[in-house]
Amino acid sequence: MKAIVCEEPGILISREQEKPEIKEGYAQIRIRRIGICGTDLHAFEGTQPYFNYPRILGHELSGELVETGGAQGFEKGETVTFIPYFNCGFCIACRSEKPNCCTQIKVCGVHVDGGMTECLNVPAYSLVHGEGLSFDELALVEPLAIGAHSIRRAAVKPGEFVLVIGAGPIGLGIMEFARIAGAQVIAMDINAKRLDFCAKRLKVQHTINASTEGVIEVLKNITNNDFPTVVIDATGSQQAINKGFEYIAHGGRYVLVGLQKGLISISHPEFHKREATLMSSRNATRADFEHVIGSIKKGLVEPANYITHRVQFGEVTTEFASWLDPAAGVIKAIVEL
Repeated sequence: MKAIVCEEPGILISREQEKPEIKEGYAQIRIRRIGICGTDLHAFEGTQPYFNYPRILGHELSGELVETGGAQGFEKGETVTFIPYFNCGFCIACRSEKPNCCTQIKVCGVHVDGGMTECLNVPAYSLVHGEGLSFDELALVEPLAIGAHSIRRAAVKPGEFVLVIGAGPIGLGIMEFARIAGAQVIAMDINAKRLDFCAKRLKVQHTINASTEGVIEVLKNITNNDFPTVVIDATGSQQAINKGFEYIAHGGRYVLVGLQKGLISISHPEFHKREATLMSSRNATRADFEHVIGSIKKGLVEPANYITHRVQFGEVTTEFASWLDPAAGVIKAIVEL
C-alpha cells in the first residue's frame, strides 16, 4: 500500500509499504479522507516543535473500520474517526481525566506515524462512532474539537467578549464554539480574505485587521472600554502571542492554542494588575469530540464551509507545498482515497 512521508523539512515523498498486521487491542481503519492541518504544514516547514523525521503525516482522518480490535459497540464496515492522541492511561494527567496532555502522549502523525496511508492501526480505545456523518464531516471533527476544547478550558459564558487571534482553520473552529457558547466573538487576523470569510460564512459579529487598524482602539469601541474577558491565540506566532497580553480585560483569561518554539515575553506589572489567568489548551478529549459531532448533527456547525481545496491521494506530494502560500486561499484541504 502507499504512504506519504515527510522525509525532512521541505521533502514529501510517496512510498510503498506493507499493509499493517492486525494486532491485539488495535483497530484497523481503511482511510477515506485526510484533512491537512497546521501541524502537517508546520512539519513540512520544519517549525513543529514536537516533530522528528522521517514521519508519515496526518491525524485528521475518517474511514471504514476493517477490524474492531475488541472495541465494544463497534462493527466492521462502519464509518469512524478516532482520537489521535494516544495516552498511557496511568500518569498524573490520565489519572486526572486529562489524557489530552498525557506525560507519555503519542500524537498520531507527530510522535508516531500518521494516517496519510491506505490503512492505519489505532488503539481500539481511540475509536469514535461516525454517528451518520459523512467522511468529509468526520475528517473535520478533530480540528473542530481543538476549538471546542479551548472554549471549555476558558469556561466561556454567554455574553462574554471573546477575541480569537488567528482566522486559520483552528481559529475558525474556536470562533464557532465560542458562538455556540453564547459569546460575542471578535475575529482578528492580518488576512482580509479570511476576515471576510469570518463575517460572511461564520457570521462573526466583529472583525479586526491587525495590519490596518488600531487594535486597542477598536477593542475599546467594541467592548465599551472593557476589553475582551477571553483572548485566545490560534496563530502560533511569537509576535502575536506576546501582543495578545495587551488585549485582556482585568480579571480576564488568555488561552494559548497556537504553539511556537520561542519564549513568551510579557510585562509582569501589566499582567499582574489585571489578575489575569494564562493557560494553554492542548489537543482535545472525547467529550469535545462528542460535543462537535452533536453540534454538526444539530446543524450548529457546517463543516463544508471549511473545505476550500480537494485532491486525490496521488496528488498530495505535488500539491502540498502550494498550500503554504497565503495566495492559495487554503482554509482546509481534503485528501480523498
